[in-house]
Amino acid sequence: MRTVGRLAAAVAWGALAVATAGCGQGAYAPSSSGAAAPPTYAGITDLPEALAADGTTITVGDPLAKTVVRLYEDPRCPVVVDFESTGAKTIRAQTIKRQVRTEYTLASFKDVRLGGDGSKRAVNALRAALDGQKFAEYHAVLIDNQTAVEESGGFTTERLLELADRVPGLRGEAFDTAVSTMKHQDFVTASQSAYEHTGDDPIGPGTPSFGINSKLVPEGFRGVFFEEQLTEDLLTVVRSDPSGWQNYQS
Repeated sequence: MRTVGRLAAAVAWGALAVATAGCGQGAYAPSSSGAAAPPTYAGITDLPEALAADGTTITVGDPLAKTVVRLYEDPRCPVVVDFESTGAKTIRAQTIKRQVRTEYTLASFKDVRLGGDGSKRAVNALRAALDGQKFAEYHAVLIDNQTAVEESGGFTTERLLELADRVPGLRGEAFDTAVSTMKHQDFVTASQSAYEHTGDDPIGPGTPSFGINSKLVPEGFRGVFFEEQLTEDLLTVVRSDPSGWQNYQS
C-alpha cells in the first residue's frame, strides 16, 4: 500500500507539472501546417481491432497512439471484473480518444484452479469475435456477465453463444462454428504460453496485470489501476514522460 500511495503522489505531482507547464504532447499534436488531429472514435463499436504479428496480442484502438497499455486477463478471474468496473473505464475512454492503444494477452490458467474449461472456451470465443471486429464489444459482455455465469455453469459453448446474441452482428455461421469446434485452440495455447513468459514468475504475473509501453507494472503499483482518477493521472504523466513512472518502483 505504501508503494501505491507513493505512486499516487507521484502521478498527482506529475499531472500538476504537466498542467502548469502548458499543453503536453499527447498521442497527436497539431502539425506546423495546422492539420487537425483525427477525430475520436464514436465508441467501442468503432475501435479498430487486430491480431499483432506475434500471433497472441490482440490490439484495440489507434495503431498510431503513442501510449500503449497492455492488459493480462483471464476471463474467469473475479479480480478482472473489479478492474474492468474501475480503472479499465479510464483506459477505454482514452482508447476511444486515440490517446491510448490497448493490448490484450489472454490467459486461461483459472481452468486448472477452478476446474472445467471455461477460460479456454472464452478465450477461443474472444479470438473468434476478433475475426468479426467485435472483440471489444464481446469482451465487455463476457466480463459484465462473468459472475452470473460462474454461478450457473460457467462459460460453456451454449452460454458463450447466448451471450454473443447481445453483440449486434456477431452471431453467424463462422463465429458459431469457431466457438463450437474450438477453432482457435492453437491461439488459446499460445496466448497462455505468452502470459506465462511475462515477468519473472514462471507461472505468469497474475491477472489482471498491466504493462505500460512494453514495461510490466510492478505488483505493488497495480492498485492504481483500480481507481479511475489515479489511472487517469498516471496515463497523463506517461504521455508527458513515458518512462518517468518507473522511478517510483521502490
